[in-house]
Amino acid sequence: MLLKEICTPDVVHCAPEVTALGIARLMRERHVGDVVVVEDEEDQTPIGVVTDRDIVVEVLGRERDPAKVTAREIMRKPVVIARTTEDAGQAVERMKAHGVRRIPVMDERRKLAGIVCLDDLLKQLAAEAGALADIISREQDLEHRNRR
Repeated sequence: MLLKEICTPDVVHCAPEVTALGIARLMRERHVGDVVVVEDEEDQTPIGVVTDRDIVVEVLGRERDPAKVTAREIMRKPVVIARTTEDAGQAVERMKAHGVRRIPVMDERRKLAGIVCLDDLLKQLAAEAGALADIISREQDLEHRNRR
């Protein structure tokens, strides 16, 4: 399955100068656990990702002032990206190789088109596993009916 079919299109993003406090507020308002950092609002090329864990570990855990620490200081970089035309399996391999749970997804114009996270991929895998289980059940039902 292509990433454009399973990624979350409404990506929460911010400028690199936004503070950790501002990011935390964005996360609370939008009910997300990550924010993609973009250098330019119009261009929307990702330069990093900040997660709720980054705020806890890098800001609060180090007793830094969340009103003074910026996204640029705590974002994960280099950012690992994917393309809308990539297969989900390619994203999984990239996540594994880089040890990340989420990847911003870029469209053919190189603009932010979505984000795919481990949860999205697990839901897709579960749906596919369910479909495979249905095939087995139907095969067993057909065999049972045809062999009476």
